[in-house]
Amino acid sequence: MDEKLKAIYQCIVEGDNNGVQEHVRAALESGMDAGTILNEGLIAGMAEVGRLFEEGEYFVPEMLISARAMKSAMAILKPHLTSEQVGFAGRVAIGTVKGDLHDIGKNLVGLMLEGAGFQVIDLGSDVAPEKFVEAAKNNDVDIVAMSALLTTTMVNMKSTIAALEEAGVREKVKVMIGGAPVTEAYARQIGADGYAPDASRAVALAKSLLS
Repeated sequence: MDEKLKAIYQCIVEGDNNGVQEHVRAALESGMDAGTILNEGLIAGMAEVGRLFEEGEYFVPEMLISARAMKSAMAILKPHLTSEQVGFAGRVAIGTVKGDLHDIGKNLVGLMLEGAGFQVIDLGSDVAPEKFVEAAKNNDVDIVAMSALLTTTMVNMKSTIAALEEAGVREKVKVMIGGAPVTEAYARQIGADGYAPDASRAVALAKSLLS
C-alpha cells in the first residue's frame, strides 16, 4: 500500500482526527485521486475498525472516535469526490422513530455507513412516519434505516413501514431496523428487510441489501 494511504488508514484505525486531515490534504496535494483516498484509505480503515469491534478488541467509544476521524476527513474529501463523480455505495435515510429521543446508536450507525461509502441523510430523532416517507420520496434513497431504544416506541417502526406502503414507495426502498429492544423476529414480523444488532453489522446488512 502507498505510504500516504497507509498513514490515512492508520489514522482512521487509531481515531487520529488531526492526523487524518493532514494526511488527506497531503495526498490530495500530491495529485492522488479522491476515489483512491476514499476506498483504500478511509473505507479500508473503517472496515478494519469494524473487524476489531467484532473481534471484541474495540468497543463503542473506539468506534465513535474512528468514525469522527472519518467524518472530518470526508469534509475535506467531499468536494473532490463530487468533482470526480465518484460512485457511492447507496443512499440511506436514517432516524430514530417517533417518540424516541435516543440517538447515540443511530449516530454511530450513520457514521459507520458514511465510512463505508454510503451517502447518509440523517433525519435525527423523534422522526414521524411522514418524515421518513418524505425523505424516501424526495431524496431517491435506497434504504430507510430506523432505530428505537424503547419497547414503547418500537411500534412506530411498523407504523413507518405502513406509511411507506401507503405512499407507494415501499417497493422502491429497503428497510433496516435496529436498537436495544429490537430483534430479528420483530423485523420479520413487521415486514422489514433486515435487522442489525450493532453498527458494524448494520454496514454489512446495508451492503447485502443492495447487492
